[in-house]
Amino acid sequence: MGSKYSKATNSINDASNLSYGIPFENYRVPFVDLEEATNNFDDKFFIGEGGFGKVYRGVLRDGTKVALKKHKRESSQGIEEFETEIEILSFCSHPHLVSLIGFCDERNEMILIYDYMENGNLKSHLYGSDLPTMSMSWEQRLEICIGAARGLHYLHTNGVIHRDVKCTNILLDENFVPKITDFGISKTMPELDQTHLSTIVRGNIGYIAPEYALWGQLTEKSDVYSFGVVLFEVLCARPALYLSEMMSSDDETQKMGQLEQIVDPAIAAKIRPESLRMFGETAMKCLAPSSKNRPSMGDVLWKLEYALCLQEPTIQDDPE
Repeated sequence: MGSKYSKATNSINDASNLSYGIPFENYRVPFVDLEEATNNFDDKFFIGEGGFGKVYRGVLRDGTKVALKKHKRESSQGIEEFETEIEILSFCSHPHLVSLIGFCDERNEMILIYDYMENGNLKSHLYGSDLPTMSMSWEQRLEICIGAARGLHYLHTNGVIHRDVKCTNILLDENFVPKITDFGISKTMPELDQTHLSTIVRGNIGYIAPEYALWGQLTEKSDVYSFGVVLFEVLCARPALYLSEMMSSDDETQKMGQLEQIVDPAIAAKIRPESLRMFGETAMKCLAPSSKNRPSMGDVLWKLEYALCLQEPTIQDDPE
């Protein structure tokens, strides 16, 4: 028997028919069901907190494991971000985007309901105070970057700028398949006769593209820049701010030399030089000061897949 809670997935082609006001009745979940799923939002179900509010794990009546993002009154985010998240995830469906199961707006609450991601966010596997005992392999990191790039490429192809790409917004399921999340401040791309959106700067220091930080000019290349920062964090297992000195250098040879010195020691000896060079050059191009010189996410995806091919051992033919 199927779940009574249908995932919010309309066709991308229906996007023009969507309007603010949350008309998606099929995705509205009663508040009492969410109280039951979390034992009245008991602290033992609390798993994290972001700009929108607190996040809880829970199990719905049909057995579906979920993560519930519950708005906090003092948050700078509100109804606009709530509706944007629902709008985008209702018409965007992809294996590397988190699935929105539903929402609740009863009792003056704003709660978003997603599939539960067993392995948390990417950052928690790279750096911080509570790292797993076993570090992720280089191949595993490449696969995660490739999956996230596929998700971003899908968004850009379908007219969406994420606007808040960072390691904590890449979640990992039970098989470490990456899923992009947190679309509350996302924007749809401008019309074809426009080159960029001019908008209030939102996002996190260290991930924001120069043209966006300085002039509020937002394009899909702003996401590419942020993703470049993620790539460096994945390689070095350090926060973005620690990498700023290397990123600011204009000397590509010097950058590559520095890159080799700051690779995560847990994987440094296991990375093939050709794979490291392809990955490093791709990350550097993403961080080009001028947005015109950055690759598209499609190009980034291709280069990352190539970096993985360069890492994998060549299969030799059996001698006759």
